Order: sequence, then structure tokens, then C-alpha cells
Amino acid sequence: MTKHSIDRARAQAANNRAMAALRAGDAPTAIIAAREAAQADPEALSLWINLALACRMGGDAEGEREALERALDLDRLDFTAQLRMAQWLQREGEETKALIAWDGVHQLAEQFPGLPDPVRDELAAGAVYCAGLRTRIAAATDAVLSVDADARNETERRRIDAFAAAALGKRRIYVNECAGLHYPFLPADEFFDRCHFPWFEALEAEAGAIRAELEALLKAPGEALRPYVRMEPGSPANKWTPLDGSLDWSACFLWEYGVPNAAVIERCPQTARILESLPLARIPGRAPNAFFSMLRPRSRIPAHTGVTNTRAIVHLALDVPPGCGFRVGGETRQWVEGKAFAFDDTIEHEAWNHSDARRALLIIDAWNPHLTARECAAITAYFAANDAALV
Repeated sequence: MTKHSIDRARAQAANNRAMAALRAGDAPTAIIAAREAAQADPEALSLWINLALACRMGGDAEGEREALERALDLDRLDFTAQLRMAQWLQREGEETKALIAWDGVHQLAEQFPGLPDPVRDELAAGAVYCAGLRTRIAAATDAVLSVDADARNETERRRIDAFAAAALGKRRIYVNECAGLHYPFLPADEFFDRCHFPWFEALEAEAGAIRAELEALLKAPGEALRPYVRMEPGSPANKWTPLDGSLDWSACFLWEYGVPNAAVIERCPQTARILESLPLARIPGRAPNAFFSMLRPRSRIPAHTGVTNTRAIVHLALDVPPGCGFRVGGETRQWVEGKAFAFDDTIEHEAWNHSDARRALLIIDAWNPHLTARECAAITAYFAANDAALV
């Protein structure tokens, strides 16, 4: 039937008869009338959905599917058509297709915050159904992936776990978001594997001495202790506003943008000595940064991303009460006092302290371990040329 053969008056009359039959519980009559209406105006999506409803009420599964397919041919993103098709696939036991269809329905539902409660109930039922399917898939997947699990190195374990979790819809895979320099083709990993940092053991061996120097410094910090967040006057309100000028998140810098802070270094000589011995990113006027980071009780650092993926940010945990946590992308870790880890801060990350005590870390810059020595030299040379050209 073409546009020229549309008979909207006939379609409306037939649809009225179909709706009356549905209200009366007369499915056979509803199917006949709804099919007449859809055929009279085949470009009216709602008429195909009404036909699908009549077929569902009458137990005509194939007729319902055909009607829903016609509706989706008219508008692939129609919410009602997608919802009814997901429900049809679920009822008919087509689990793989149903899982995909329900995922699409739930994504589309996010665009319609004002959906009525009965529809919300249908979405909730679909979510329960999908959760059951994913539990079955996860059990089967775990059984397969557990083979040779003990033989995997850290990189293999983390990648396989992230792959399986993402495939099962349990987590997102995050990408780099650089506010400044983005170096191409580096892995967008959340936490760097420890094997890239053989010097962590030397750093961790000094954790006690470093903590002792921090404790002594904080007894009389003077101007060394300052708010980490200091927004420019006149900045519009944003997620950093609650921390602006606040010591809820504070810092004592030993090195800042490649410049040593003599006042702090003099009071923390052992910390300074170990920093000098480490293979940190050293770019005049830019790196390294090395500082003590304190987060007060009941404080939180909002989710954010950093400047460049050419660096790895190293955390050495010094004083960490229970109730603290740190998320990078889809992985959350707890700090362990005396232990270090490294992460890519251009992956979205956030931190919190839900305890009643202060949390303290030593934070330092290192090169992204996936860069070669020549690449590090090229980056350093780039910044030197850039700075020289702009003097």
C-alpha cells in the first residue's frame, strides 16, 4: 500500500472498534479491526502498536511480532515499540536477543524521565530479567576464564577481568580526557601494573621515615600547608567550589612544577633524598610535582581528569584510616599504608574519606611507563622549544 491509498477516516473508525473490543476483552474482534486500521494507514506507527497489543491479548505471537517489526520499520527509536519487542523476545525465550533489546530499552528510557509508574514497573521487571541472564552468563564465563587463572600475570588478570565485566555490562571502559597535552597511542589504562615501577620497593622502604617527617611538619606547617584547590577570583561556581580555599583537601609541596620548595625540603630531608633518587618526570617549569596530600574527615574529592597522559601519578599511602577509598575509571582501590600504586589521572578518578580521621599521602609525578626514553626526551624537548618560542 502506498501513500496514495491511505484512508485515515477508515483507519480511525477501525481503530475505534479495535480499542472498544480490547476494553471488552474480545481479542479476535480487536485483532481484525486493528489489522484493518493499520492496513488503511500503514504509516501510522501507533496503529501497528495497537495491532501488536491486540495480537498479544489474543495469543497470536507471530502476528504481534510482525506488527512490532512494522512499527520499528517506521521508527527504530520508538520507545513503546522497543519496549514491547523486548517483552516479546523475553516471553518467547529468545534470551540473547532479549538481553540486547532490553539494554536498548533501558538506554532509551534515560531520555524520558517522566515515564508513568506502570511503565517504570515494566522497566524494573525487565532489569530483573536481564540481571538473571547476566548471572547465568557470569557463572558460565567464570568457569571458562578460571582455567589457567593462577598462571596469569598482573596485566593479563586485570585486562581479562575488565573485559569480562564490560562484556557483562558490569562496568564502563573509560578513556583518556586530557585538559592539556595528549600523547597518542598510549594504553588508556586506569592503574599501571606494579611491574613497571621496580623502584616502588625502595620508596616503600622509606614510608616510615617519610611519614615521621610529615607528622613533624604538620605540627607547625606555617605557610607550607595550603588548600589544594585555589580558584581564580570570579570563577563561576562548579564542582570545585566547595573545596575552593578549603583545607579539607590540603597540600604541602616539596616540588611544584619542577621547582623545589626549599622551606619544606629543609624540614623533610629524608623525603627529599628519596625523591632525588627516583626516576621521576623532570621537565623544567612543569615537572615533577611532589607533595603531601591531606584529606580531612568526611571530605570528598569530586570525579575529575588531569592534564596529560604522559605521566603516571604515584600515591604512597602514609596515614589511611578505614573508610577511605579511591576510584580510577571502573576500578576502586583502598590505600594500604606503606604501599604505593600508580595511575593515569587523565582517566576519571575521585577520592573520599568517610572516617573521623585525616588521610595523608605522598603524591609524585613519574613518566607514563609506556613511553620510551626517546619519547620522554622528545616531550621534554617539545616543552623547552615551546617555552623558548613564547618568551
